[in-house]
Amino acid sequence: MAIEPLTIGVCSWSLQVTSVPELKGFMDRLGIDVVQIACGDPHHASWAEGDAMPQAAKAAGFRMSGAMLGFPGEDYTTPQTIEKTGGFGDPATRPERIERFKWGLARTKDLGLTDIMLHAGFIPEVGSPARKPFLDTLAQVGDIAKGAGVTVAFETGQESAVLLRRTLDDLKAPNLKVNFDPANMLLYDKDDPLEVLDLLAPDIRSVHVKDANRPKVSGTWGEEVPLGTGQTNTKAFVRALKRVGYRGALCIEREVGTQQERFRDIEHGVRFLRECLAGA
Repeated sequence: MAIEPLTIGVCSWSLQVTSVPELKGFMDRLGIDVVQIACGDPHHASWAEGDAMPQAAKAAGFRMSGAMLGFPGEDYTTPQTIEKTGGFGDPATRPERIERFKWGLARTKDLGLTDIMLHAGFIPEVGSPARKPFLDTLAQVGDIAKGAGVTVAFETGQESAVLLRRTLDDLKAPNLKVNFDPANMLLYDKDDPLEVLDLLAPDIRSVHVKDANRPKVSGTWGEEVPLGTGQTNTKAFVRALKRVGYRGALCIEREVGTQQERFRDIEHGVRFLRECLAGA
């Protein structure tokens, strides 16, 4: 099922659901029918349906914009712990994570999808001896996904947009793209998302919509807050996405609070995004 440009969606893991019917129930209450869906790896956002999840999701009556994959051992306690454990950053875990990525590709295909999102890890700077083996791993990821007919979108946040742009240009892989998350840039205390949107615009494949404030103390997390209450400037962000011709969904993500608190904030986010789109 096709998804119209700038359609409001939600990230399934933000709702902390454990089954497809539970997800469908929350989406019906929110009045939306688009979701970016977690693959269902056991350590992150697992599904009660197990291997039958793709069939259940395809029969549920909602539309899916893409799949999301996490890796065992990723630790978001602090920016320092995720730097050590995130994505393909640690050479020791790369072989097992490539295998997990292959599993994620198979799940994506079973869902009838052509897009998978993940965190690549902290990209080494140009000139670092760690850069070539890291980029070789991302090139391998791109080749494996190409063979499956799948596009991979790396989520923004850990690195500067300039470094991500340089990395994509160095890789020259048409199926390696960007999942643009403006709030992550603030949570990691990196760029102003509005200032770097144009730099990454040619490769933005998917978008997470959430809000945040920069950290008050260097080296700590910023604060994630409900849409419209932080420093992301979501109204201007939506206008900018429209200006650069972004054609995908706007998937609301909320990663703090209880399930009830998250639903309340996502419900507010849907209303707020509708206002933003009306004004754009």
